[in-house]
Amino acid sequence: MKETFVFSPDDGVPPQVGPFAHATRLGDLVFVTGQMPTDPATGLLVEGGVVEQAEQVRANLTAVLAQLGLTLDDALQVRVYLTRFEEDFAAFNERYRTWFAGPLPARTTVGVTGLAVGALVEIDLIAGR
Repeated sequence: MKETFVFSPDDGVPPQVGPFAHATRLGDLVFVTGQMPTDPATGLLVEGGVVEQAEQVRANLTAVLAQLGLTLDDALQVRVYLTRFEEDFAAFNERYRTWFAGPLPARTTVGVTGLAVGALVEIDLIAGR
């Protein structure tokens, strides 16, 4: 049975900027909606470049996963969207490598022309229970 979850800033998760759930669970799979580099307390984009923004996205993903008893190490597939692909890909990769204690999940990285709230990076993922 499909279950959807919406969390609040009190859970460490930024408020939605559109009509979607933060996560959907179907069986042993959890689909986490794309997280933006927004501060849960203010709902505003964090300052800085791709590394600072990626770290906020990591924190937001971690907060969503924690609500379901999961961690980033439970990620099976990660999709990364970068607005400045050529300029930011290497710096993003350097930081991303530090996010996992175990084996890395599968990943796709896509260069895009724009993201909501003017973000440089957005990440969604699929995790397994």
